Amino acid sequence: MNFLEDKSFITVKDFSVSGESFSLLLNEEYQILKTHPQPTLDKLGSYYEFEDYISHTDGKRTLFEKMYHFIKRKAIRDKVSLINSHQPLKGRILDIGAGTGDFLLECKNQNWDILGIEPNDKAKGIAVGKGIKFGDTIEKLESNSFDVITMWHVLEHVPDVEHQVAELKRLLKPSGTIIIAVPNFKSYDANHYKEFWAAYDVPRHLWHFSKTAIEKLFDKQNMNLEDIKPMWFDSFYVSLLSEKYKTGKMNFISGFFIGLISNVSGFFKKEFSSHIYVLKNK
Repeated sequence: MNFLEDKSFITVKDFSVSGESFSLLLNEEYQILKTHPQPTLDKLGSYYEFEDYISHTDGKRTLFEKMYHFIKRKAIRDKVSLINSHQPLKGRILDIGAGTGDFLLECKNQNWDILGIEPNDKAKGIAVGKGIKFGDTIEKLESNSFDVITMWHVLEHVPDVEHQVAELKRLLKPSGTIIIAVPNFKSYDANHYKEFWAAYDVPRHLWHFSKTAIEKLFDKQNMNLEDIKPMWFDSFYVSLLSEKYKTGKMNFISGFFIGLISNVSGFFKKEFSSHIYVLKNK
C-alpha cells in the first residue's frame, strides 16, 4: 500500500503519554489511514507505559474503569456467542493480543482449546494467574492449526498489517474463521470529535480502518468478508474519552449523548464506532 506524505487526512495528538502530534495518511484505494511517523519498534513500547492503559489491567479504581469492566463482562459473553454461531464445532482458538485473559477464560469455560499471544508482561502475568496458556510469537505457531483466530482491537496496533493478515491466513484451518474488531474512522463519533476522537489513539494505533480496508486486505489473501457486526458500547466509551481530550474533563452527559447519536447514525448508515468483521476462506 502506498501513502503520500502530502496526503494528510488529519493531524492528531497523543493525549495519553507524549503530547506529540502525528499525521494520518490516507490510501484512497484501501480507505485506510496510516499513522506517520510510526515509532521504531524499540520505542513503541514506551507509548504504552501509563497506568490508565485499561486493557493491560484489571483495575477498577475509578467510576470509568468500573463501568468499563461491567460492560466488558457482557461484551465477552456476546463475543463467545458470536464465535459459537460461526464455528459450532468447538476446537482450537487463538486470541492475539489476549490482554488479561478474560475472553480466553470464557472460551475455556465453554470448552474451547485456548491459546493466547500477548506482548505485555504485566497483562500476561495477570492472565497466567487465571490459567491462560500462551505462545511466544505467531511466527512460531504451526500452519493450519486453528479453528478460530481473534484479534479484539489489536490489528490497529501491529507495525506491518499486511504481514499480519498473511500470518492469520497461514495459521487458520481451511474451514476456520477469523474475527477482527477495530475502530471505524468513518463513524459519526469520529467525524464529530475529529482530532480529539479517542479511537485514533496515536501512536499506539498505527492503522485506522474502514470496511473497505478490511475487505481489501483479506481479499488479497483469498478470504471473504462474511459478516459485519456493530460494537454498540464502543461509541459511548470512545465518546467519553473524546470529551476528556476535547474539554479536559469526563463529561458523561455529552459523551453519552454523542455515543447514542453515533449508534442511531450507524443503524441507518451502517458505519458504527467499531465493527466486528467475520472472515472465512474462499
